[in-house]
Amino acid sequence: MKSIIIFTTILISIHGFAQLPNVRFKDGLKIYLSDDSTKYLKGTGLAQIWFRYNDNNPGSTIYGTPKKETFDVGLRRVRYQLMAQVNKKTFLYTQFGINSINSLSSRKSPLFFHDVTAEYNVYKNFITIGGGLNGWNGTSRYSSSGVSNILCLDLPVIEETTNDVTDQFVRKLGVYAKGKIKRFDYRVAAANPFPVQNALTTIATLPAAGINTAYYSTKAPELQYQGYFMWQFLDKETNQLPYMTGSYLGKKRVFNIGSGFTYQKNAMWYRNEIGDTISKPLQQFAVDVFFDYYLNKEKQNAITAYAAFLNYDFGPNYIRNAGAMNTANGTNSSSSFNGTGNSAPLIGTGQVIYAQAAYLLKKDLLGKEGTLQPYVSGSYANYQKLNDPVLIYDIGLNWIMSGQNSKLSLDYQSRPIFNTDSNGKVHETKSARRGQIVLQYQIAF
Repeated sequence: MKSIIIFTTILISIHGFAQLPNVRFKDGLKIYLSDDSTKYLKGTGLAQIWFRYNDNNPGSTIYGTPKKETFDVGLRRVRYQLMAQVNKKTFLYTQFGINSINSLSSRKSPLFFHDVTAEYNVYKNFITIGGGLNGWNGTSRYSSSGVSNILCLDLPVIEETTNDVTDQFVRKLGVYAKGKIKRFDYRVAAANPFPVQNALTTIATLPAAGINTAYYSTKAPELQYQGYFMWQFLDKETNQLPYMTGSYLGKKRVFNIGSGFTYQKNAMWYRNEIGDTISKPLQQFAVDVFFDYYLNKEKQNAITAYAAFLNYDFGPNYIRNAGAMNTANGTNSSSSFNGTGNSAPLIGTGQVIYAQAAYLLKKDLLGKEGTLQPYVSGSYANYQKLNDPVLIYDIGLNWIMSGQNSKLSLDYQSRPIFNTDSNGKVHETKSARRGQIVLQYQIAF
């Protein structure tokens, strides 16, 4: 991988300097390959560094040592993109990097490809077809989130339902079509999901006993179909890349309504009351609305808001606990249903309402030091497996020092703790909520 990066960098450098003074760096790390600027190579980079305090879930341990709290530093994301407009119709896109590295991660975690896609513009903006390892997902807006322009501290992971279960950080190998017809924007995709057997972490599979609880099937996966469709009432958003913007920081006026789906035959299975194994499709549907509106073009103060209704069907009583860059790696006898560290019941069969909102104060509020953007976000989920709803919320502040290129975010998150009673029912323990505080620095070019 290092050889590939070094070789690519050398090629770009040689080509760029060989063309001087006719071709110059402009618009960032972008090299134009033709006089009319229709052909180009472009590179970007990003790092998101977390400084975190977490009040661990009950019974959490690190290699057997009980830990009530954790202070850690981690690399939430390190990404590099290299893209090329080969000619007027052909576009190549690659992204590689690492995710979620903290002191409990495997050492010397290698860079890996997130995306490698090639696409061909068939007719104007109406239809483009492509394929490869890609993130052209359906269901909802933030099933494909842009990591460099997230509104809140982190992505709405609740909308990334198969993250690292049957995909590679929401990417799959497959084909897609996308396009714009006036104000109508669409994407559809078909992909080969990865088998759960080769997931990086162990995925729970159908146990020898137990009924009416769904798990991912270990049979060869069927094709997965996805789509997302939106109507853009105001400014139009680009669809060159699959990843949707969280905040335009007062540069646009956007109002979109969208809807999407995901379907995979026989993705799940469970045992019924008489012990038969029943295969079940994975089915998801969502509607959402995105609003990002500057109030004054010169001041660039802006309101950003997003809301989604998500309907997830993984089969009876499916539930998955998860926690970003988990702060512990084990539990003892006093553990909760949540599991270790900062995990919570995140994805399951049921319905979810997710929302986020922010207000961007005027440009240069702090002079040369930028401006501020307070935000809130939250998810309210009613899952079949749980007797109580799951409410997770965040309150935070972005310090926008140089747009999305230099940004400091301070975030407090509160999550519920669930426990199983003597009858096997799972309830929230109201007095046991846990929280975490994260300071993130994002630097990008």
